[in-house]
Amino acid sequence: MGQNQKAWASNLEFSCRNSILLWVFSFTLIALTAGILSPGTLNAQTSQCDEGFESAYDSSFCDTMPGCDGLAAQPASCYEEFKLGLAASGISLSSNLTQFYFGTVDGGIRRTDRYGGHGDYLARLDLGKLGLQEGLFVQLRAEHRFGQSVNGDAAAILPATLATDLPVNDSRELFLSNVLFTQFLSESFAVYGGKLDTLDGDQNAYASGRGISQFSNTAMIANPIALRTVPYSSLGFGFLILSEGEPLLNFLVMNPTDTVETDGFDELFSEGVAISSELRFRTNGFGRPGHQLFGATWSSREFTALGQDPRIILPNIPVRRSNGSWSLYWNTDQALWVDPCDANRNWGLFARAGIADDDANPISYFLSGGLGGASPWREGDSFGLGYYFSGTSDEVGPILETALGPIGDGQGVELFYRAQVTNALSITPDVQWLSQTRQNIPDAYVMGLRVNLQF
Repeated sequence: MGQNQKAWASNLEFSCRNSILLWVFSFTLIALTAGILSPGTLNAQTSQCDEGFESAYDSSFCDTMPGCDGLAAQPASCYEEFKLGLAASGISLSSNLTQFYFGTVDGGIRRTDRYGGHGDYLARLDLGKLGLQEGLFVQLRAEHRFGQSVNGDAAAILPATLATDLPVNDSRELFLSNVLFTQFLSESFAVYGGKLDTLDGDQNAYASGRGISQFSNTAMIANPIALRTVPYSSLGFGFLILSEGEPLLNFLVMNPTDTVETDGFDELFSEGVAISSELRFRTNGFGRPGHQLFGATWSSREFTALGQDPRIILPNIPVRRSNGSWSLYWNTDQALWVDPCDANRNWGLFARAGIADDDANPISYFLSGGLGGASPWREGDSFGLGYYFSGTSDEVGPILETALGPIGDGQGVELFYRAQVTNALSITPDVQWLSQTRQNIPDAYVMGLRVNLQF
């Protein structure tokens, strides 16, 4: 009888917590939808500008349209004015404190809700403006995590909320993941070196954002096919070729092991070397902006175990010895709608694909795609809807089965809407369906809110 009472109490506790999560999510979604569709928040000029855009897409067209400036800018705070003053002197500051309240409303290992977060503090120094060295820039990034993550409960190998596990998933300390020096030798060529994180690689206009400003799931932030060969944060050096202010070719040589918790000098190239290269160029499909990216990675490191990595959830178990690993990947973004009054406001298609060697990489091929970008209804907001399919390696899969049970391929869907409440505050409802690689675990349905404070 006592055990039955405990079980009943436990079920009641979960039911209450789960109901709270659903009510908070539903109330926020309804409130945001009401705000989005209310006349006071709509840009009244959208239909006029769209009509003009269809007849003649010209940046000068909107200059002739009355009231075509979008929503009025909010007045700058004292802190924003202080940041602008620093930037004029060569010091740019950008910080994000992101809180996650997510839960597995069904499936996964257990149904529960978790609260956690991530702090990201970025400083960029222009040493030319500071009077020290023309064309030399320094980037510093410090990160930490706090609270709990829903990723272990959802049980998908690609984390549903990547930022809650970075930079180190079992530590709440503050770590320097970026101490990067970049020297421009011309307007289109630069060399760089130092400690750098690789999460900003595989850039996509609608599916990047570090798990903070766009999608939350690892599969939608970058191509996970390269995670085996390229560590999250380590020492490295390389060069950039730029075109029209954007990186065209990026070539990187780095230490093959993650050293986010140390300075990395004692481990520098002790286990080999990792090489990464990306070519990204602009396109103009349908008369609207887009990009094509082609990337490749290679590591000479000897792989004898899967190892722990916050970007992918797998046990640290031995695998067949493999000397080196490689991956090839591609992504694209293509705008379908562009605000004729502001070219930076657009939404469109994105897609990713990649392959890797079977011997060392648990993911042998990967596909994803979807829609995303700026909200056409409310200025400042954004949205995303994406699907991914992750093919498990025929070599690593059977090894995983000894520890995790039957292993198959994984897939998932994520939908979010990011509402920009103020210049500094955004609220993002998020829903995910995760079909498990671990076939003895039910599909996970993940729901939650992300609240970001940018300062």
